[in-house]
Formats: sequence, structure tokens, C-alpha cells
Amino acid sequence: MRRIQIYDTTLRDGSQGEGVNFSLQDKLLLTQRLDELGFDFIEGGYPLSNEKDAQFFQKAQGLKLATARVCAFGMTRRKGVTADQDPGMKSLIESGAKTVTIVGKTSDFHALEVLRVSLEENLAMIHDTVAYFRSQGREVIYDAEHFFDGWKGNRAYAVKTVQTAAAAGASMIVCCDTNGGTLPEEIHKIVREAVAELPVPVGIHCHNDCELAVANSLAGIEAGAIQVQGTINGVGERCGNADLISVIANLALKKEGYEVLRPECIEKLTDLSRFVYELANLNYCNSQPFVGASAFAHKGGMHVHAINRVTHSYEHIDPAKVGNERRVLVSELSGRSNIEVLTSKHNLQNDRKLMDKILAEVVRLENDGYQFEAAQASFDLLVQKCAGTYQPHFERNKFHVIVEARDGNEVTTEATVKLRVNDQALHEVAEGDGPVNALDAALRKALQPAFPCLKDVQLVDYKVRVINTEAATAAKVRVVIESRDEHEVWGTIGVSENIIEASWIALVDSIEYKLAKASQNSKPHA
Repeated sequence: MRRIQIYDTTLRDGSQGEGVNFSLQDKLLLTQRLDELGFDFIEGGYPLSNEKDAQFFQKAQGLKLATARVCAFGMTRRKGVTADQDPGMKSLIESGAKTVTIVGKTSDFHALEVLRVSLEENLAMIHDTVAYFRSQGREVIYDAEHFFDGWKGNRAYAVKTVQTAAAAGASMIVCCDTNGGTLPEEIHKIVREAVAELPVPVGIHCHNDCELAVANSLAGIEAGAIQVQGTINGVGERCGNADLISVIANLALKKEGYEVLRPECIEKLTDLSRFVYELANLNYCNSQPFVGASAFAHKGGMHVHAINRVTHSYEHIDPAKVGNERRVLVSELSGRSNIEVLTSKHNLQNDRKLMDKILAEVVRLENDGYQFEAAQASFDLLVQKCAGTYQPHFERNKFHVIVEARDGNEVTTEATVKLRVNDQALHEVAEGDGPVNALDAALRKALQPAFPCLKDVQLVDYKVRVINTEAATAAKVRVVIESRDEHEVWGTIGVSENIIEASWIALVDSIEYKLAKASQNSKPHA
């Protein structure tokens, strides 16, 4: 088994991605989480670049890390300045990090045209920087920037740069596909040549500009690299970095002969992915391999029929191996198999006529703008209606919403609902921050005395999508509401040309689902 070191740069390279920002506390929390999973290196940032990164390294010294080494990132010394006098070098020493990662120029073009230094001075900058940190007792990882472009443009000089870093004391030379434009076969060939030229181990660091960062990372490892650098979920500048989630999953589950993290931690990859999305305040990528919500979601009727018989017929791994789960979706593309899976909890799957009736109703409603993929609760109510088992807990008589501006500035919203519970007529009014909030408040005010369980329900998300944009302001809208109680989260849906009515339909479904669930739980067991 070859042990592959996992080097995470989410906190530095990942934070350079558009819309990605981590607070100091976020950085400390992610460091602890990565350490718990067995990551080998965590790059915390560049302490000279901003105060937050400098504070991170001070705080990180107090963390009790079991496996991970925290790395401070920096560049080679500036031209004309000795390493011990360079501000960047000083900041890395003051960070207290025992491991420093230094980036230097491999390409003669970048040395001459970007740094504007001679090729000899570039080599001296590399040597002096690495040697200085080694003299200060620091471990040095050398990131060879633009490595593949430099190797292809002037192989002899590229070899000199990395050999200089190794001779000065770097413990690892990392081959960086900085522009993300190299193909897997090139990566494999050049990394193999680099391994043969160097007396120290080699790593791989790939960007995703050609959608090949994961493939390129695996090609580099296959060619002899023992360390892979990347970010969680592939976040990073431009098109991002190699997604360590996919790299780790492929090495642990798809390729033979490699060891990464701790074996039991592979099942936590989905949790890790979503943890980072939450920290960065980014939306989940549903189609993300291995850990996305859609990675093991099945919609086509033929697919669902097959996985009902043999799960691996349309799944390359058991989703539980990465902490994910199988999902069966329902839509106009579905067949009876989808309906049977989704209605199994109702014990109706053996009624073929009912299955066809439900499927026909789903097709009709989806043609009208409904989508049940994110509205399982509304689908459950639909099943009950088709089966004739639906028992509404209240009767809707009337609702209206008033939005008015007072004194030309302050906007207030008021909702009125008229309902009937059993033989009792209910009429309640409530204000809210908007029409949906006001409707929700009025509904609860009217129903909570009869149904105390509603006090546990919270509205946690609200989404609106225009369906037929060609109709302009007369277009239909689809409203999806997510609600939760202490046990679960559920989605409901409403469709109408009127956004308030669509919201009302989804709100009523949410409450009816909760009341139906409460009624079932209160029934005595046989």
C-alpha cells in the first residue's frame, strides 16, 4: 500500500475563489475537522497578506492536532534582499508554523517576464529561501509554480530550479499545473521524469481550468507523486482546484494499492463537503460526484426499475461508503417503479391501478408547473388523495393579504384567514415581515389552539421560480417551502399565476403534512 499525503489548501488557495470567504473562527473549525479525519497537511494562509491569516497561525498553535501539520504559505525572497531581511520570510518565521510552503518560478518565461530577474538570480532566490528556513529548523515544501509549462518550454532550466530547491533542503517538490491547462497524459509523463531527476519525493497540485484537475492529480500519483494538494469541493481561483473529496474517494474506493486518511473517515466525506459549503456560505453543488445530493439520485423509470433489483446496476459504489444516500425522484419521466419506491411507506405498492393513477396525476401536475423532487411532503399528500385516505384537518374558506405603505415610507403587511375546524369557524388576522410571513402567522394563530403541535414547526426556506417566462408578469410561479420540526425537514410546493396563492398552497400543504404525521404518531400501536 502506498500512503498518499493529503495536503489541503482550502484556507489559502480555496479562499481565493470568487465568493469564498472564511472568518478566523471558520479557519480554526475547519482545521480541527480536517485533523479529525486524518489530513496530513493544512495550509492556513499567507501571514503577510492580511491580519486574519496572521492571527490564525497564532491561534492554531493552541490547537491539539493529532495528525495534521499546519503550513504557512509564502514566496521566495525578493530580488536584491537577503532572506533574513525579507518581510515575507520574517512573517513566516513569526507565524510559528513548523512547516512552510514556498512557491517559486519554474518557468524561464515567468522568471524573465513576470519577476523580471535573471535566470541565475531566480535560482539564487530559490536556494536562499529554502536554505534560510532549513537553518531556522523549518520543514520546507517547495511548490514549483508553472511547473508543467516550464518543463515543456525549457526542460533543462525547469530541472535546475527544482534540483536547486531539493539541494537547499526542501523535503518535497510539488509539481504545480498553475494554469490548469495540462492534459493527464502530459502530467503522467512529466511527473515520472521529475521523479527520476529528483532526490526527494514529489507532489502534485492541479487547477481545474480544463475540468481535469482530479484526473490530472490521479495521473500524477500514478506516475509517482506521494502528495496531492487541493481543496474541499474544488473551490479556488478561476475554475478552482482539484477537489480533494473526489481525489480521496477515488484513491480509497476505486484504485487499488493506495492508503489515504484513516479508512473509517471515508464515510465522513459527505459531511465534510457540506460542512465546508456551510462555512463558506455557498450553495451545495447537487451534481458533485460522490457527495452531491444528486450523485445517487434516480429519476428515469428504467433506472429505478433496475436499482430495485440490483443497486449497482446504476450506481458505481454504495453511497453509504462516502456517507451519502440513494434518492428516488418522481417526475413526468418516472415509471411505475419510481412510484412504488416512493409509496412503499404507505404499503400501496402492490396496487397497480393506484400506482398508474398516481403516476398520471404526477404527469398532469408537472405539466402544470409542479415538481416534486424537492417537495416530498406534497407528494405524500398527493398519494393520500389518490388513495382516498386524505383527511384534511381544517377547511379553507377565505384568505386575503394587504400590503400598504404608511406615510410614504414604512411598508406593513397584514393577512386575514377564515378557516373551519370541525364545526368551529375561525377568523384571525396577523401582521408579518411580508405576505408569506403574515399568512404563516395568521394560519398558526388560527390553528394552534386546536393543534398545539404546530408550535414546533418552523419555516426554514422559501424559493420562488418563474415557470413560463414568456408570459412576463402573468407567468406562473412555483413556490417551494421547507419546514422543519424537532425530527425532520420537509418540502411542499404550490403553483399559480399569483405568487401569494402559490405560497398559500405550499403553506397549507406544510401544515397538513405536520398534522397528518402527528395524527399517525398518536394512534395506538397494535
